Amino acid sequence: MALEKDFTKRQLLILAFDHRGSFMEKLFGIKGRPPTVAETSRICDFKKVVYEGFSKAIADGVPKPIAGILVDEQFGAAIAVDARANGVNFAMPVEKSGQDEFDFEYGGAFGHHLEDFAPAFAKVLVRYNHEADAVMNKRQLARLKTLGEYLERTNRGYLFELLVPATADQLAKLNGDKAAYDSQLRPKLMVRAMADIQAAGVEPDVWKMEGVDSPKDARAIVAQAQANGRKAGVITLGRGESKEKVKEWLSVGAKIPGIIGFAVGRTIFWDALAGLKDGKHSREEAVEMVARNYKEFVSLWQGEKR
Repeated sequence: MALEKDFTKRQLLILAFDHRGSFMEKLFGIKGRPPTVAETSRICDFKKVVYEGFSKAIADGVPKPIAGILVDEQFGAAIAVDARANGVNFAMPVEKSGQDEFDFEYGGAFGHHLEDFAPAFAKVLVRYNHEADAVMNKRQLARLKTLGEYLERTNRGYLFELLVPATADQLAKLNGDKAAYDSQLRPKLMVRAMADIQAAGVEPDVWKMEGVDSPKDARAIVAQAQANGRKAGVITLGRGESKEKVKEWLSVGAKIPGIIGFAVGRTIFWDALAGLKDGKHSREEAVEMVARNYKEFVSLWQGEKR
């Protein structure tokens, strides 16, 4: 079935757990080395806890057509296979984890890996600031265009996670105030980055963006995503923020036409998995926590949308 590429009015509410480097280091203390076979098995099992929580939320009434997951091949291959078999919307990342510069996890073989699992979307995480390293930005854009051309040929969705980290000069002008950067400067830089990316011939179907506090800024992001008649949608990412902060962002975004959902991960699953690892609760309780948190965000989104 051909993927409908008009994302201006669709809804997409993603539980994101494609974390790899941060998952290994911050949850399991694995740093500077590959995980052992036993560690890999345990990480895969913890990812299954998140998926089981998602599945429980669907069973409990979250509408399956607008729900989805973002999961990696390294620790979530079995989950991706199950999702495809059960008609779950899913996306898979193609970037190397934990790098400042975007590059392909599997080099030129990225297409073969996507074909093995056939996700609805390929996802990239890109750090791009117009005032940062121009040479690196150019290298990234070339790779991103290569990916986009492949996805267009194969009729797969392009899910583009854009982070705009502050440069040292930008932070210095704000006296090192990261909150001021987030509220005053980052929204404008996000729009500028999107324009640069589009000008390079990179055309995401869905932009996965950091939240903004101002409806005016949210509308500017949508306007750039849909500039010149583009049919792209925007979803809000969680960035590992507190539940309260993510709720604020979703409350802003749900009221803006063109913002079609969210992709939230650690805010939903982290406490459940950390508690499970530390023996504070059972696996069944961890699954229930994930399901409850995901349902809470879905309910918030649906309520604000109405």
